[in-house]
Amino acid sequence: MATVSTFNPFRAFLAETGLREQGGESAPAAWIPAVDIYETENELVAKIDLPGVNQKDLDVRVENNALTIRGERKFDNTISEENYVRVERAYGTYSRSFSLPPRVNTEAIGAEYTEGVLTLRMPKREEAKPKQIHVNVATNGN
Repeated sequence: MATVSTFNPFRAFLAETGLREQGGESAPAAWIPAVDIYETENELVAKIDLPGVNQKDLDVRVENNALTIRGERKFDNTISEENYVRVERAYGTYSRSFSLPPRVNTEAIGAEYTEGVLTLRMPKREEAKPKQIHVNVATNGN
């Protein structure tokens, strides 16, 4: 019988870029926001889905080269519990932490929160950006 494994492009990306989620595999939690991370020539960009989270309930910080996003999505208490027919969305506190590769300039990380998506732009240090070197072709002088 053959073993089937699922390719996880996020894990492959993390391995290629040196960006690692801290804590490894974690136990199931009430809510873990989805994260997409991609790399351009000049920066790493993380997009975190945080629908229904108020900006004042976001905490984004970098400490010891680790990026941590934490906060809380609160249940709407203005509606009585007995009025709910179905509740599928998860609520409560969340936390995601990622080790940043040394090529990220942690002093210049920027954050923007629009339509429930937190976008973090993590510029690369100048020395980590690719540089093109011009090659001169020598002629024989004949």
